[in-house]
Amino acid sequence: MKGKIFTLLTAMIMLVCQNVKAVDGWPANYGGVMLQAFYWDSYSDTKWTNLTKNAQDLAGSFDLIWIPQSGNTGGKSMGYDDKYWFPGGIHYTSAFGNETQLRTLISTLKGLGVKTIGDVVINHRNTESGWFGFPSETYNGVTYSMSSTDVCSDDDGGAAATQAAKEGKQLGNKDTGEGWDGFRDLDHTSANVQKCVKAYLKMLLNDLGYAGFRYDMVKGYSGGYTSMYNHEVNPEFSVGEYWDGTGNIRGWIDATKWDDMPQSAAFDFQFKYVVGNACNNGNYGGLMGNNGDNWGVVNWPLISNMYAEGGYRRWAVTFVENHDTEVRPDGSSNVPLLKDTLAANAFMLAMPGTPCVFYKHWLAYKSQIAHMIQIRKKAGVHNMSTYSVLKNEQSVCAVEIQGTKSKLVAVIGTGDYTPDLNQYALVASGYHYKYYLEKKFDEVMISLASGTYTGPQKATLSLLSSDASAKIVYTTNGNAPTATSNPTTGTTVTIPVGTTTLKAGLLKNGSVSGIIERTYTIKEQEIPSFCTRAAGETCAFFEAPSSWGNVNCWRWDKNYNYTGGNWPGVACTNVGTTGGKKVWKWTYKESQRISQTANNAGIIFNDGESQTANLDFYDGGYYNSDGVLVGVVADPAGIESVQVSGLKVNDYVYTLDGRRVADGKTLTKGIYIKGGKKYIVK
Repeated sequence: MKGKIFTLLTAMIMLVCQNVKAVDGWPANYGGVMLQAFYWDSYSDTKWTNLTKNAQDLAGSFDLIWIPQSGNTGGKSMGYDDKYWFPGGIHYTSAFGNETQLRTLISTLKGLGVKTIGDVVINHRNTESGWFGFPSETYNGVTYSMSSTDVCSDDDGGAAATQAAKEGKQLGNKDTGEGWDGFRDLDHTSANVQKCVKAYLKMLLNDLGYAGFRYDMVKGYSGGYTSMYNHEVNPEFSVGEYWDGTGNIRGWIDATKWDDMPQSAAFDFQFKYVVGNACNNGNYGGLMGNNGDNWGVVNWPLISNMYAEGGYRRWAVTFVENHDTEVRPDGSSNVPLLKDTLAANAFMLAMPGTPCVFYKHWLAYKSQIAHMIQIRKKAGVHNMSTYSVLKNEQSVCAVEIQGTKSKLVAVIGTGDYTPDLNQYALVASGYHYKYYLEKKFDEVMISLASGTYTGPQKATLSLLSSDASAKIVYTTNGNAPTATSNPTTGTTVTIPVGTTTLKAGLLKNGSVSGIIERTYTIKEQEIPSFCTRAAGETCAFFEAPSSWGNVNCWRWDKNYNYTGGNWPGVACTNVGTTGGKKVWKWTYKESQRISQTANNAGIIFNDGESQTANLDFYDGGYYNSDGVLVGVVADPAGIESVQVSGLKVNDYVYTLDGRRVADGKTLTKGIYIKGGKKYIVK
């Protein structure tokens, strides 16, 4: 379509639909967050039964869950070669599960207040046999079938016409959008195609229970048809994948208008590219920039103040990675996000538009992203929120976003910016990001959500009160906090292995109010027996998220980089698998050490796309998929490394088999590991 709006065609569609009530394709002032609950070839992680099992966890953060196209494609695929549209027999058994499991997932999410977004592929369709042998399907007593006359006459650059001539068949009209060489492009001017599509979409909403649609490849047909279909079936949410420059995306949104109101949102591709360029290049000032000039149109993100004065941000669904841009299992990619995954998500989740979190990022950084979403909703940031830039240079970008309840300040980058701490409280910080909220709630915030975790966790308590005398009081034994219970203005609490109930409240004028409660079940992380180290070997182990590919290590201190000095570092070695997750080992080699000047030290594991936070380095340390140090693999060196000490337990003391010792107790007799060295307590 190349950005052209078919005004005559749109007028004809509006005439056909003149008696249909107008709907809004995306709500105004919407504060929800969406999850793309799959990645390429995520058949195991995101099958319907697994998503159902994790529904309670997902419901704690997300309002919309986008899942793959759910019909049967005739084989194992991600669903973009759709064949069957209507239930019946095995027509809704896909690579992700069967129809019963799908219905259970959608109804479970709905019961938790979460709405499911279906991946709708109607630009093209797969056949059952040959070039034009579409399946015939009967649903609710009506038979729906397509033929060669429902295929665009210029499909596959003329190849379809050549085949039709061989078979003595007729084709439909020319494509109203951009052609695609794969399966049959459907002719949406055909009354029969329109009939089938409308029935299909109504079935998704009224029978299966979807709340809305993510329309695939909307460049392939005129935007007026999206308007027509949405008016007919009335989804709560609609977002189109128009992969192009900002001007053309806006053109498509405008083409979906009815009574001058767009009937669908669109993915903000230029936001993805702007954020990716900034993070990949370490130029955080670029977050407020654009993605260059495209045929005379500057590619500002749809949400930017610089584009139509922010007038299109309501219709923008922002993202920093998806299944088409990520590094796929076969190594292919399309401008992927290579680093600063947490910072990229922190920026997205602070800004206007409707954020869509990528499932790989959720798996890798669940607790951090969940906290970001909690803060976004605490401030009341929504898709039409306004923002102002506080500081913008290569090392740091600081933005103040106006929510309905509070202002949120997001600071992204390696540099620093601190707002007035009399007005703002630091409520989150991580690798290259910080969040501040206004002190206007007279409340306490806990960063870590209730749940089950593996390995010790940390929960940050933040005070949101403008009263200088106010304090936080908290307990970890399940009792209600009193005025004398660990008073503080903010702290981080370590949650040990076992079950812990954390309660925190606001202490003000001698009384405690607003007590909040979190319950954690922390499972002990066992270090696999295949994790070994040679005498005197410097190394580290990392249990990677199941979604990661090959793992690299980036290790440095103030004087040296020990992994070559070029991101993403050096390749780690896969030493085994535990619980379905691969374990990788980094071993220090003298030849990889280079001189370096830095103001900190640490270790980062990454797969070239996702990465851990900046972790404290412990020689022989075993880090889990959350980037938490949960044990140390013993160095089998001789007795000369053992030191006699009246050692007390601190955050990182382990037994010889790698189990972390509980806090607050004097160590009993035995040999322990601390900081990669052995200690003996007599």
